[in-house]
Amino acid sequence: MSIDIPSAEDFAQLTRHRDVASVSIYVSAAEHGKDDGQRPPIAHDTEAARLSLRSAANAALAELAEIDIPKPEREAIAERIRELEGDRDFWGTQARSVAVFASPEGIRAFRLMNRLAPLTAVGDRFDVGPLVRASSFAHTGYVLAVTEGDVRLLYLDSAATSRSIELRSLPEDASDVLSNSVTTGRFDRHRADGTLGPKIEQRRYCTIVQDAVLAEIGEDSVPLVLAAAADLDPAYRQVNRYGALLEEGISANPASLSLADLEQRGRAVLDREYRRGLAEWCERFGTQKAHRRAGSNLEAVAKAASAGQVEELLFDIEANDEGVIDEFGAVFPVPEPGPTTYRLVDEIAARVLRTGGRVVAVRRADLPDDSPVASIFRTAVEG
Repeated sequence: MSIDIPSAEDFAQLTRHRDVASVSIYVSAAEHGKDDGQRPPIAHDTEAARLSLRSAANAALAELAEIDIPKPEREAIAERIRELEGDRDFWGTQARSVAVFASPEGIRAFRLMNRLAPLTAVGDRFDVGPLVRASSFAHTGYVLAVTEGDVRLLYLDSAATSRSIELRSLPEDASDVLSNSVTTGRFDRHRADGTLGPKIEQRRYCTIVQDAVLAEIGEDSVPLVLAAAADLDPAYRQVNRYGALLEEGISANPASLSLADLEQRGRAVLDREYRRGLAEWCERFGTQKAHRRAGSNLEAVAKAASAGQVEELLFDIEANDEGVIDEFGAVFPVPEPGPTTYRLVDEIAARVLRTGGRVVAVRRADLPDDSPVASIFRTAVEG
């Protein structure tokens, strides 16, 4: 599937970077195709995506020339972007957006499942805000439907659309291992109830399926909802190696469900899991706040993040207030964005990620207080 999952170390490197000739480009498949909520991934039109990158790079290079960046540095950036543009393997991806960060020293690029708005930015640092938000927004997930001889994997994105993922390494004859194990009637129901454990053949089949799934989603960490035939559900869960498989699955036999049905039921499971986790977090936030180990004051959270004291941060995905935060966490808002300013919540999130904290982007209504941030601290914090 060729999707890149930014790690905490990736965010740390990107957010520590400082160079007046820093270029950030976001290219999205949303620029191409029909405006029907079902736009294809970049691989469906790689030439258009690469053309968008080329156009954005030309605009960025022109802006660098205007601010008197020396020609050798501009040429170094242009060469690195040209090399990326010509990398056919990179563009053969099911991703819907690509984030590119280039400077005279090097280039980093990430292929993302989310549909991000196109953006070109030049400044003294990379604009990682959209990458942070895309990587930490909770309303995404997978649905895996498993029956004898039929396996379907769906990706549900945050824009309320879904896409089938081809399991390219799944053998066509994978279900042959079940030829002597699948039965029907009362015996099957007892086995699903756990009175009889999954058969060896069922576990083998589920292992083959899982290997094909993991080959596509790699080390992703978004939730996976399982929709499996009654006798295969316990077998799959027994061999599962994916850390984000949800305990709740889709109870209906997936053979009777269309892709639209799977998406609808999968989103319902994801929404219940999201609400459950958010309620637990807000309850813990309230308890910790009474002991000064949680807070939602923007300035206090910024200082705590700068000192490495934030364990977990929730922030408003729609917050766009810009400004500057100094090395100690003092916040200086500005009325209008400029080349040396950035979204305040993005900078706070980046500092939390740099120091090993967990970051989740949420909608404003899901935050516990009337503030764009809420955090749980590692130690008691004054103010």
